[in-house]
Amino acid sequence: MRPEAMSRIARLDTEPGAEPKGSRLLEEGRRVLEAEAGAVAGLARRLDERFCEAIELLWAVTGRVIVTGVGKSGIIARKIAATLTSTGTPATFLHPVDGLHGDLGIVSREDVGIFVSKSGSTSELAGLMEYMVRLGLPTIALTGDPISSLAKNATVALDCRVSQEACPMDLAPTSSTTAALAMGDALAMVLLQRKGFRPEDFARLHPGGALGRRLTLRVSDVMVSEDYPEVTEDASMKDCIVPLAHMRGTVPIVDGRRCVVGVVTAGDLTRLMDGREDFLDVPVREVMTKNPKTSFPGTLAGAVVREMEDHGIMALPVVDEAGELRGMVHLHDVLRADVV
Repeated sequence: MRPEAMSRIARLDTEPGAEPKGSRLLEEGRRVLEAEAGAVAGLARRLDERFCEAIELLWAVTGRVIVTGVGKSGIIARKIAATLTSTGTPATFLHPVDGLHGDLGIVSREDVGIFVSKSGSTSELAGLMEYMVRLGLPTIALTGDPISSLAKNATVALDCRVSQEACPMDLAPTSSTTAALAMGDALAMVLLQRKGFRPEDFARLHPGGALGRRLTLRVSDVMVSEDYPEVTEDASMKDCIVPLAHMRGTVPIVDGRRCVVGVVTAGDLTRLMDGREDFLDVPVREVMTKNPKTSFPGTLAGAVVREMEDHGIMALPVVDEAGELRGMVHLHDVLRADVV
């Protein structure tokens, strides 16, 4: 064990049965988090053209991505496989021991392999790497030793080195597994962009629960499309009072073709009342917000929530491609649909 590791452990020692002081616990917790954050930052600094080569291998695959690893690296490999699958790249985890004892049948000549190993010399992976190389399959190694046998035999080796584990004894896989997981996430996220993976595709693969609702619910599903009031730009503010109450504080203003030219809100009316006694006679066109934010029926409900929150808006007119009014979408209606 390294002397500095022994020193860290000694600092946390207390009398038998006593709790270590809170400040020491916080110090050690921060050290672990900073060590792992530093490990990931180191990956970003060392990323080079080999990462692009790995992306192209994954993009070109017509079969599946076979992800493998042993021990803690095996757990990371399972997560990488799951992330790839959920973002449009079919992937599966294959334990190398199971693979060499009957499960190699899932490997085809259209596949690509991802090998996760800190040392790059794990004996259990060597046989599986040899088999894939013999089949002529492209392979990607995520390893902490860029000159290991695994890295040398892989088509592309990505450097996942860490200077030290976050473990105070520098033994338990911590920073190294975090680095490998981050590299796997980087591959999956860049690959989905390379493939043009859209929110609609994500929704298709995640139909259940709140995530599915957030990615499938459209403005057309929650907007008010019948019996909603509208006011023409030639009207007076007197004509807006009842519609404002009916539409919860926002009324669309339309021209002769029913195209939206503005909105009037309850706030507009309140400010007008404070400044003018003849507020009921004021033309709507003098009060309305011109060229307001609008939405379309096919817009994702989650996206319209973000739009309203970014601009402090409670409701938006919903228009077609020609700008003609089709309804109103209210923030409360979207929130009740449980998409955020």
